[in-house]
Amino acid sequence: MHDFWYKIKLYGTISAVFFLPYEKRKHIERNIRGKEEFRKLSEADWVLVSWAKSGRTWLRVMLSHYYQQRFNIPQQYLLDFDNFKIINPQAPSVFFTHGNYLKDYTGNKDTKRDFYHKKIVLLVRDPRDVAVSQYFQWKYRMSPRKKSLNDYPPHEADISMYAFVTSKDCGLPKVIDYFNGWIREKDKVANLLMVRYEDMRKNPEQVMRSILEFTGTPGSEQQIRETVEFSAYQNMKKHEEKQTISNNLGRLGAKQKGNPNSSKVRRAKVGGYKDYFDEQQLKVINTIMRDQLLPELGYLAD
Repeated sequence: MHDFWYKIKLYGTISAVFFLPYEKRKHIERNIRGKEEFRKLSEADWVLVSWAKSGRTWLRVMLSHYYQQRFNIPQQYLLDFDNFKIINPQAPSVFFTHGNYLKDYTGNKDTKRDFYHKKIVLLVRDPRDVAVSQYFQWKYRMSPRKKSLNDYPPHEADISMYAFVTSKDCGLPKVIDYFNGWIREKDKVANLLMVRYEDMRKNPEQVMRSILEFTGTPGSEQQIRETVEFSAYQNMKKHEEKQTISNNLGRLGAKQKGNPNSSKVRRAKVGGYKDYFDEQQLKVINTIMRDQLLPELGYLAD
C-alpha cells in the first residue's frame, strides 16, 4: 500500500513540475526517490547492496525460495522489501538497493554513513563482467527515462560496447569507483558481509549458508541444497522462459522476443567479458583494473 501512494506522489510531482528545466526536474525526482530509499533503509531488517548486474536477481530468487519454505509463504512473488513480512511477521524485511538515489536525499555522497548502523550484505562481482552486462542492460532493457535519470548514454545512442565499458561515466571506471567506495568504508559499517558473485557460482550452498547465518535465519543443509537447486542457472532460464516465477518486479523475461541478450538471466558466465574484446582492447581494460581497483576485492590476481 505504501508503494502505491509513493508512486502516486512521485508521478504526481513529476507531472506538476513538467514546466521546470530538465535538470531541476531531475533533481526533484532523484530527491523523492532518495527519500523512499531512506525510509526502506531505516525499516529494513537487513540490506543487500550491489551494483547493477552483479547477480542480485539470482540471489533474490534464492532468498525468496528459502523464505517461502521457512515462513510458509505462497510461491507467488519474489521477495520485495516487506511483502513477505506482511504475510508472516517472522519473515525479514530486506531492502535491495544500488544506492542510486539515497545520497540525493541525505547528502552523504562521499561516505556510506547512511549504512553504518545497518546489517549489510555487500554483493560484488568482477567489474569487467559487470560493465559488459550493464552494456546489454542499457542497450536492451533500460528505459529512456532511467538512462537519463542515471546519466547513461541517451536512448539508442550509437556507442560500441568497448566505448561503453571504458567510459568513466557509465562503464568500468564507474563500477570500480563504486566498489572501492565500499571497501574504503567497510570498517565503519557495524555489520557487513561481503559476498563475491564468483564464489556464489563456485559454491552457492556455502555462500547461502553464510548469508542466512549472518542475517539471522540459518537453514538446514537440506533446505539450503533445495534452494540452490531451485535457483540454479538452467532452472532460472526455464523460470524466465516459462514465467513460472511471478514477474511482480519486472525483473524476469526478455525485453525483445528471440533476443537472448535482452533477457534478465543472460549468460551468468564468470570471465565472460573476454568473449567481446580483442587482445588490445583487453589490455586496456585490464590496465584500468590494475590501476584503479583496490586489491581487497580479490580480482587482480589474473
